[in-house]
Amino acid sequence: MALTDTAIRNAKPGDKPVRMFDGGGLYLEISPAGGKLWRLKYRFNSKEKLLALGSYPDVSLATAREKRNDARQLLANHTDPSEHRKATKSMQSGIAANTFEVIGRVWYAKTAPTLAESTKAKLLTHLERDVFPIIGNRPITELAAPDLLAVIRRIEARGAMDIARRMHNICGRIFRYAVGHGLATRDPSRDIELKDILPPANVQHHASVTDPKAVAELLRAIDGFTGSFTTRCALRLAPLIFVRPGELRHAEWAEFDFTKCEWRIPASKMKMKEQHIVPLATQAVTILREIQAVTGNGRYVFPGERTRERPMSENTINAALRRMGYTKDEMTGHGFRSMASTLLHELGLPHAVIERQLAHGERNKVSAAYNYAEYLPERRKMMQQWADYLDKLKAGAEVIPLHGKTA
Repeated sequence: MALTDTAIRNAKPGDKPVRMFDGGGLYLEISPAGGKLWRLKYRFNSKEKLLALGSYPDVSLATAREKRNDARQLLANHTDPSEHRKATKSMQSGIAANTFEVIGRVWYAKTAPTLAESTKAKLLTHLERDVFPIIGNRPITELAAPDLLAVIRRIEARGAMDIARRMHNICGRIFRYAVGHGLATRDPSRDIELKDILPPANVQHHASVTDPKAVAELLRAIDGFTGSFTTRCALRLAPLIFVRPGELRHAEWAEFDFTKCEWRIPASKMKMKEQHIVPLATQAVTILREIQAVTGNGRYVFPGERTRERPMSENTINAALRRMGYTKDEMTGHGFRSMASTLLHELGLPHAVIERQLAHGERNKVSAAYNYAEYLPERRKMMQQWADYLDKLKAGAEVIPLHGKTA
């Protein structure tokens, strides 16, 4: 039941803290001494958190509700209210100190809404563990290349080369944010050539099945998969649309248009932050209609086993492949992309069409904003021909190259 001012005024303290709930995570906590404090309980990145909203009566019931609604709006925009508060206070009172951590947190609060959920928490963790303790309390105008190099060397010392490279890039973005806002004059990360400091990156290609006969066996194994229906549908759809595993498991029903037979993935979910169109072959639509009967009343096409409020685990597809007998050196969820790329090129399909459907290619942000639909008619034909090709492979039929059929 929602709170009233009368109920709050008449509430008496007890031997232990008393909580009076209003809804939406908002509650009033009455201490044994009689103090009345507003609190908001919420979850962010699967973690329960608490936000202090002030004391009653300084903060009235109506004001507390407004603060709760503001916080919930931030959560809807994938922003942690606690971090947003820290960033706001930094902007109001801390910018004069101009420290790297203050500016870094402001940059993070503004950047976080554009990042994937899995990226946000990792990024903040790396900043708080690897960067802020080393240079966070230093004025950003005093930092130079050797200071940033000390951060990189510290990460390198524990063998985390990928994180060292990533933090070099992130620190550079924070420096450039400061430069753009008149808080610093230059970006010292530009004075560091990582190739002269860190060993070459060990590029690992995702294991994939590319031999047509082996692909046929894989497709038949998927059809015979005896795990959960949701996982089986995801496995059947993966080779037909060859998107990244994270894009597949985060698919939402609202993104699909069955009239146009296409899936439009928002830029926020894509690796390159560009909207992507996936034309759907009739075989793909059939699979989606099957799973829609089971999960269509929820948000996600492939929800998790424990709760439908979250997508399936990032390990689900790989775990299913292991159950089917494929080792991590033979096939991975990401390997469906390599499989499609290799065979489509071998079948003579135009390189530019394949690359656009793989969401590779144009990195210029201005042209990329228009190029998400580039080669779309050719891509629609290619995706249907690809689905038909896979059907023939699975059936063991002789397959004719597709060269020239997208024109």
